[in-house]
Order: sequence, then C-alpha cells, then structure tokens
Amino acid sequence: MNFRIGEVEIGLDAPLFLIAGPCVIESKTACINIANRLREISQRTGVGIIFKASFDKANRSSLRSFRGPGLQKGLDILAEVRRLTNFPVMTDVHEPAQATLAGKVVDCLQIPAFLCRQTDLLCSCARTGKPVNVKKGQFLSPGEMKNVVEKIRACKNKKIMLTERGTFFGYNRLVNDMTAIDSMKKLGCPVIFDATHSTQQPGGLGNASAGRREMAPILAKAAIAAGANGLFLEVHTEPEKAKSDAACIMPINWLEELLTICKQIFEIVNGKKSD
Repeated sequence: MNFRIGEVEIGLDAPLFLIAGPCVIESKTACINIANRLREISQRTGVGIIFKASFDKANRSSLRSFRGPGLQKGLDILAEVRRLTNFPVMTDVHEPAQATLAGKVVDCLQIPAFLCRQTDLLCSCARTGKPVNVKKGQFLSPGEMKNVVEKIRACKNKKIMLTERGTFFGYNRLVNDMTAIDSMKKLGCPVIFDATHSTQQPGGLGNASAGRREMAPILAKAAIAAGANGLFLEVHTEPEKAKSDAACIMPINWLEELLTICKQIFEIVNGKKSD
C-alpha cells in the first residue's frame, strides 16, 4: 500500500525519499535555516524530503541535557517550517496524550526506538489517522517488529513505516544487520534506514552518547544497496554545536553528494528511475 506524506510518496515501490532535520528543535531560526537548505537540496537532487525535529528528547542520557522547547512551542515551530518551506513535517511522541495534539499539526508521527513496544502509545498514534514511523528497538530482532505492525493495523491504520537504526552489541556499541531491511519489508511496510543514529555509541561519553558521524555515508549507501526504501539522516549546519547527538549528527554540506549517490544506487537496485 502506497500513501503520501505531504507531496512525498511512500511505499515499497515508491521513489527514494529522505527524512531529515536536526535531532531536536533548538530554535525557530535554526530549524528554518536547516529546512531552507534541505529544500534547495531536494530541488537539485529530485529526492522528496520530510522535515523531522523533536519538540522533546525525553530519553537524554543526563538530566542536565537539553531536551527541546516543549510540546506547544515545538509544534508551533514545526507548523512554521511547513508554512515557509512547504515540507511535510514529522516529530517524535513519547506519551499517548501527545499523539492527538501532535497529530493535529504534523504530517507524520514517529515512535522512538526505546518505546516501540508501548501498546498505548502505538495505538494512540495509529488512531490519529496520520502515518506512523516506528524506530525498531535496539533490543529487538527484525522479526519481532511483526507485533508492532499488528498493533497499529489493529487500530485501523495501515500507513506504517519501519526504521532500522542499529542493534545493541555489548556496551556502548551498535551494529547493523543489513538483512533486517529485507526482513521488515516482508511485513508489508516500507523500511527506512537511520544512518546517523546507527553510528551512535549509546552512553559512550558517560553523560552523553558518543558517535562516528563519518560512518553515516557508508552505512547509508550500504542500506540503499540492501533495499531500503528511504533514509533517515539527522543534519545540522554546525554539528559540533548541536544540542543533541552532536557526535553523530551529519554536516548538512555532506548531504547533496550523498543523496545523489544513493539515488543512483536506488535506481540500479530497483531497475527504474527514482523520479
């Protein structure tokens, strides 16, 4: 089943698409600047983009870490990004009560990996009628995502995307099993590959996560070759100053070249042009 998020077509046989933006909403100005850069890149590459940023990062390593502007201010900023750029927008929700409020503003709801088994949260997002992107938990096998998909479908929503973002491998380490992409596609849902979070080293700095952003382009290209339908890349104009995931967020000036290459790989893998 294909569906649209704004003007972006989503599906197992749809063109390549990208979910991108800063990890967290740092300010309205920062979001608009990044979104404007993304719009230019989308126009030049022909790849549809969904803008993503979180109004709250509820699972930060430290109590002192920046979490974001909060629900209402964050939704206002996302609405402004959509108005100014015409991008569809997406954000995380962490609690069932947030789903209804966010669903009135954004075009797609995302469930964080650590919360992917929370039945009430899944069903609350599903009942908004908005497309739902679920990050696969770092602690789950690809096959276990069948249960997640069944919960959402049971709540009368078939507009589901699944995102692979690495699996725990000992302490402070993630690894990627590219066969997970095909396994989850067999559940009937398009699969996105989160290349930036896959470079994360959870809790690796003690009070924050470490990461290896330079690996993100390699993983992104490998994932498209393995059959991913879309990519998820957190980007920033000044990565070292990012208020969340600074170690693995990608410089936005890497993006155009990477997308161009990934689109070419996508066309080879799928035997057709990605419009």
